[in-house]
Amino acid sequence: MNRLAVLISGTGTNLQAIIDACESGALPDTRVVVVVSNRIAAYGLQRAKKHGIPTLYHPFKPYRDAGRTREEYDADLAAKLAPYRVDLVCLAGWMHVFTMAFLKHYPWRVINIHPALPGMFPGTHAIERAYEAYRRGEITHTGVMVHYAPDEGVDVGPVIVQREVPIYPEDTLETLEARIHEVEHVLYIEAIKKVLGLE
Repeated sequence: MNRLAVLISGTGTNLQAIIDACESGALPDTRVVVVVSNRIAAYGLQRAKKHGIPTLYHPFKPYRDAGRTREEYDADLAAKLAPYRVDLVCLAGWMHVFTMAFLKHYPWRVINIHPALPGMFPGTHAIERAYEAYRRGEITHTGVMVHYAPDEGVDVGPVIVQREVPIYPEDTLETLEARIHEVEHVLYIEAIKKVLGLE
């Protein structure tokens, strides 16, 4: 059985896609064994509870307020995850860049989804930035990628899977976001299959 940890900071739509794929058999012999959030109000925690999946709340603010480092935060999270014997860590809207204090515990076993193509719009607000670039006539499409997070680089890969998403003249930011999210939900499952050798 492949054991996944899914780390979220928000609504958890990619988490839901992963849970659904595990339950339907689209991801065979795979299940989400723990969901982690650094935000207590993240709706993804409710999604996990509805499916009987254990959750961990691990906020950074108490560390920052106490003058403690990101490395300490990351090391503590790795320790909290250890009992779950996780095979793959899936970052799904996780708004925290890990240091090696976490990543060293999961070499080539941390993957991240990013709503842009390689080398374009790393970091936050990628969809908004792509939409603005399209409106300025700088690009004709954007995309989605799932990549390994082997080090402290932000959205740099190596890329596991990627897919272009067209931007249309009639698009609003909302319609573009919706189309990108649809691609994310499919692409993340493809990436997990590839990484776990389930294809």
